[in-house]
Amino acid sequence: MPIFFSGFALSFTLILAIGAQNAFVLRQGIRREHVLLCVVICGVSDALLIALGVTSFGVLSEQMPWLGPIMRYGGAVFLLAYGAMSFKSALTSTEALDVEGRARSDWRKVAATLLALTWLNPHVYLDTVILLGSIASQFGEDRVIFGAGAATASLVFFILLGFGAHLLAPFFVRPKAWRILDALVGATMWLIAFGLIFNG
Repeated sequence: MPIFFSGFALSFTLILAIGAQNAFVLRQGIRREHVLLCVVICGVSDALLIALGVTSFGVLSEQMPWLGPIMRYGGAVFLLAYGAMSFKSALTSTEALDVEGRARSDWRKVAATLLALTWLNPHVYLDTVILLGSIASQFGEDRVIFGAGAATASLVFFILLGFGAHLLAPFFVRPKAWRILDALVGATMWLIAFGLIFNG
């Protein structure tokens, strides 16, 4: 099952990167409002996007064998840049999670907001369709296993984030907590990038 866990680890790391979608789910989890709805929307959306990336890049790599190495090194460059941004955020960010001052949310508004944050965010396509899809293409027929691991990681992450958020509330209201998480994300991104470059 190493291929499954490779997909799981990479996907989990990508999702860890702080963004509007994660902050929204975390906020809803801390407030304990419509958490299951948020988890389902995020999990299903990521699974669809990952499936698109895995299948489309798989077909292209079979027709163009030279595409795999290009995507591998391109993915490594992307991860290095992504990691650098995380390190920069770790050094400069002053943001904290703000969960106060809001009335109870209507589930329709929550769903609409989360769908917009998911499907209208270009970073989501970079992470799921392009990056995960290009790396999955290296595994040939086993790319579906890689994709299954990536989709599972997404679902596990959002379950933990949504339903465990209330436990994190005292921690993530402080800017320092976000900086620590950004530093961990940056380090993991760089480790994966170096693995692609030297072990690919």
